[in-house]
Amino acid sequence: MKMRALNWLLTFAVAFAAALTPVHAASRIKDVASLQAGRDNQLIGYGLVVGLQGTGDSLRSSPFTDQSIRAMLQNLGISTQGGQSRTRNVAAVLVTATLAPFASPGSRLDVTVGSLGDATSLRGGTLVMTSLSGADGQIYAVAQGSVVVSGFNAQGEAAELSQGVTTAGRVPNGAIIERELPSKFKDGFNLVLQLRNPDFSTAVGMAAAINKYAAAQFGGRIAEALDSQSVLVQKPKMADLARLMADVESLVIETDAPARVVINERTGTIVIGQDVRVSEVAVSYGTLTVQVTETPTIVQPEPFSRGQTAYEPNTTIEAQADGGTVAILNGSSLRQLVAGLNSIGVKPDGIIAILQSIKSAGALQAELVLQ
Repeated sequence: MKMRALNWLLTFAVAFAAALTPVHAASRIKDVASLQAGRDNQLIGYGLVVGLQGTGDSLRSSPFTDQSIRAMLQNLGISTQGGQSRTRNVAAVLVTATLAPFASPGSRLDVTVGSLGDATSLRGGTLVMTSLSGADGQIYAVAQGSVVVSGFNAQGEAAELSQGVTTAGRVPNGAIIERELPSKFKDGFNLVLQLRNPDFSTAVGMAAAINKYAAAQFGGRIAEALDSQSVLVQKPKMADLARLMADVESLVIETDAPARVVINERTGTIVIGQDVRVSEVAVSYGTLTVQVTETPTIVQPEPFSRGQTAYEPNTTIEAQADGGTVAILNGSSLRQLVAGLNSIGVKPDGIIAILQSIKSAGALQAELVLQ
């Protein structure tokens, strides 16, 4: 009988401890971390967009466009001496692209173009051959193709309508990679995984999950958490690095993050994390509305008199206070916190002010991020 009671007590203690344990999100390593050697590289170039219907650069205001046109025509074997171009069918643009890791020559990239001069629209234009260089000055890709612009302008004699941006666009698959990156994946000996959201608990948990996999696969430990963002994975002697990375990034781990409240005052957006807690605090929220109304009176003189028209001001001021109720917030969980805020019955801008005041009072146990 005592043994049954002891077993029941142990079962209840384990269940109670599990109920108090915070629940964290389970994610694959590939979703929360990236390979340090597999980072993207930025490319940039200068080019010309032709074929615009009078919406390009005015060559007087954009002399670099005129110089670029002359240089391009000379390279094509066309002499431009003794003439002055007045066309507005060409626009100088800055071309940017992102070179994916381990990209090979012959594959294609999407490029983005943006006007440098006073062009009004790039719609209908074609980007001519433009070389894209990296930070080291080497050319890695060449871009060319039709520019896709999502915005538009419509203008009449008395009205104008515009939507989106017409001086920037994209060239889908417009760049061809001509040179591969110097480093290769298989040349490395170790893997360094970088967390997208640095956290020591997540880094340690990731290293433990990798070591559990390595113990069963290779018979030893291969991972070590260097800091809150980086986890070092050492390559076993007989392992293939690509196969090792494929197995590691498929492991499922529990992620953790500090408690945060993100507030965007411009849009009134409030995002409250799961682990946000509020100590017991009393909150009173009331809005004061003041309305000022001007109703001036014009006093006219009597007929055939020498009086003058008089201006008599008349101002009415009304003040109205709404709300003012006192509510007690004790946010031991996210559901209770949201219910307490809703019980006050205020709009998002009021909730933003309340959360900022609770943080100032030291009752908000979370990081407050203002955007």
